[in-house]
Formats: sequence, structure tokens, C-alpha cells
Amino acid sequence: MINTKEKIQEEFDTLEQEATEHQIILFNDEVNTFDHVIEMLIHACDHTPEQAEQCSLIVHYKGKCGVKTGPYKELEKRCSILLEAGLSAEIQ
Repeated sequence: MINTKEKIQEEFDTLEQEATEHQIILFNDEVNTFDHVIEMLIHACDHTPEQAEQCSLIVHYKGKCGVKTGPYKELEKRCSILLEAGLSAEIQ
């Protein structure tokens, strides 16, 4: 049986982990094709083709979409790849 101190520590660790999670937000633009966006999401964010297609549709119709979640350091390189490819993205 888990004691109270262990349970509180476990909850704290979970909250701390959630607080350190960030997200790459991809924004819609009028420049890039669906194919280019899909290709870059597969390349930069390790999406499956289906995930990349769904994200590109969400970006198109909603204006933005969270495409990758993780620690800031891990997302920096991925976001840079998207930006270098001409996409509009930021880490939040």
C-alpha cells in the first residue's frame, strides 16, 4: 500500500513534469502547400503520414495546431527545422 508521503511525492512529480512540458504550435499561412507541411511534420516531429495530414487540416481550418509536446530543449531543434522550412511555428 502506498503511504501518504509517497502519494504526495508522486503527485508533485507529475505536476512538475507537466509544468516542464512545452508544445510546438504550428500556424496557418497562405504560402505553404499541404504536401510541404505534411512532409515537414513527418521529418521534424516524427509524425506518421496520418498524424501529419490531420495536423495540417487542423492548422488550415482552425489557424493553428499543437504538433509536438515535450521538454523545451527537445522541441528547440524540431521547431528550428520547421522555421527553416518556411513554416510559421513557435514553442509555448
